[in-house]
Amino acid sequence: MSLFRPCIDLHDGKVKQIVGSTLSGDGSAPATNFVSDHDSAWYAELYRGDNLTGGHVIKLGDGNDEAAKRALAAWPGGLQVGGGINLENARGWLDAGAAQLIVTSFIFTDGEIRLDRLEKLFDITGRDRLVLDLSCRRGPDGKYYIVTDRWQKFTNTAITRDTLAFLSDFAGEFLIHAVDVEGKQAGIDTTLLGLLAADSPIPCVYAGGISSFGDIGEIERAGGGRIAYTIGSSLDIFGGELSYSEVVAHASRKQ
Repeated sequence: MSLFRPCIDLHDGKVKQIVGSTLSGDGSAPATNFVSDHDSAWYAELYRGDNLTGGHVIKLGDGNDEAAKRALAAWPGGLQVGGGINLENARGWLDAGAAQLIVTSFIFTDGEIRLDRLEKLFDITGRDRLVLDLSCRRGPDGKYYIVTDRWQKFTNTAITRDTLAFLSDFAGEFLIHAVDVEGKQAGIDTTLLGLLAADSPIPCVYAGGISSFGDIGEIERAGGGRIAYTIGSSLDIFGGELSYSEVVAHASRKQ
């Protein structure tokens, strides 16, 4: 898969770029950096044309299923999908064309890892088709804790070597949004990046704060080719200043 993983973030059925830490379930609008005039299928076709495998479609709340299905139909087997995945709909999303399923809240419930749910989902997907979203925020003790429910609820599970080792038995890779810097275009979380580079036994996809080729270079150096990256608000296709085509070309040279 490509080191550069493109994204399609869906909110209220539209492709958007939002500040992750402002998502909530109380009906209030999140801080939004960008709302696209293009639909989800347009982005999927763009990524397909550039052969960017392993990109993700994230459904941020309700009302996004149809937009997600349009993206998957535009590139069957080329995109991952996450947001509201559970035992009842997992097979349906795979049948709709998802290459892998991304899961957080279904597995981490009431602050704890639901191993029973993880094992049942694993029976459906197998290891290669399951991505665990370990998006996290820093707690008062300085540790990074996995967050769920639009990144608003802290779990009791910290990102540690033992946690990563245990969960790696169930997933082909981890997707980790550094929520505290997500959508702010103000630089990456180097502390979290170093932790993942040192302790994750399987490939990771990092997201959060990437705004320059300097940030990309730091991820590449720290990860030794094992940490891929997602860029959202900083890209020109999402209203930012970083050239999508130049990022694609850079990632292609690094493969």
